[in-house]
Amino acid sequence: MPRKSILITGGAGFIGSNFVTKFIKNNPDIHVVNLDLMTYAAEITNLSKVINSEQHTLIKGDICNRKLVEQLFEKYDFSGVIHFAAESHVDNSITGPEAFIKTNIAGTFTLLDTARKFWMDEPFKPKKGYSDCKFHHISTDEVYGSLGNTGFFTEQTPYAPNSPYSASKASSDLIVRSYFHTYGMNVVTSNCSNNFGPGQHKEKLIPTIINNALSEMPIPIYGDGNNIRDWLYVKDHCSAIELVFKKGRAGETYNIGGDNEKTNIQIVKEICKKLDSIKPRRTGKYSDLITFVKDRPGHDKRYAIDSSKIKKELKWKPETSFEEAILKTISSIL
Repeated sequence: MPRKSILITGGAGFIGSNFVTKFIKNNPDIHVVNLDLMTYAAEITNLSKVINSEQHTLIKGDICNRKLVEQLFEKYDFSGVIHFAAESHVDNSITGPEAFIKTNIAGTFTLLDTARKFWMDEPFKPKKGYSDCKFHHISTDEVYGSLGNTGFFTEQTPYAPNSPYSASKASSDLIVRSYFHTYGMNVVTSNCSNNFGPGQHKEKLIPTIINNALSEMPIPIYGDGNNIRDWLYVKDHCSAIELVFKKGRAGETYNIGGDNEKTNIQIVKEICKKLDSIKPRRTGKYSDLITFVKDRPGHDKRYAIDSSKIKKELKWKPETSFEEAILKTISSIL
């Protein structure tokens, strides 16, 4: 019996590649078609365990290319879509927002509308044999804006994005929502906190800290370093995504957090302390390299996620402690 096929977009990126590797191992009966534009953010080495697998087909292409997306649906007859592909670096969205609008909004629309065409006869009437098809949209907690000193983001928190990146993700979330309410499509959205782990692109905060420290370069920290984020180990996030894709209720949103609220300066100091013991500098400590730089425009003060919904409904919880995950991340770079 031929395998079912699902489309995973952005599956050569950091989170996507970790997910593809895990998903293929867990689901030998499913063929994964991995559509990725292979930009600077692609982490192809993260796909080393599956790149030659008969379960995995990597295709270089743009999610905004309607003709290509339709051809893939025709050829592989997808029973599901897990949509990671996105422009995601906030600083880049400030200097060049157009790419974020195109990829994150227009690209999501192209995927959704193609899935609707192939899966639905009409609103609220799936084609025969397509009633179980699902579209899972991967999003971010940044769509909710900035919290004060207390409180948490829940699935009911009003959207208040403050950067072109988060605004483009908020827009795509709402388009996905509309396809449930207008067409009755089986869609789910998950909004995650800051991911980290081995293989993350060097532009992100934690790899920047580690690489700059080891290279004896200044470790840049925005503003006073007191911006707070909730940190989620990528492999724990991937476990949550698989649960949402398989068991999440149609039309629902699930917030996924790591229960690790830390200020940026805390993160830097913890990493520097670990590096001091693992690979000491010839002179001084790694924390001597910390350099405070001008704050990012529109920099959100605090993110914190309430993950009680996914914990209660889908029985998920983060399995990896921050300490263990940071050590794994450092070891992968050394």
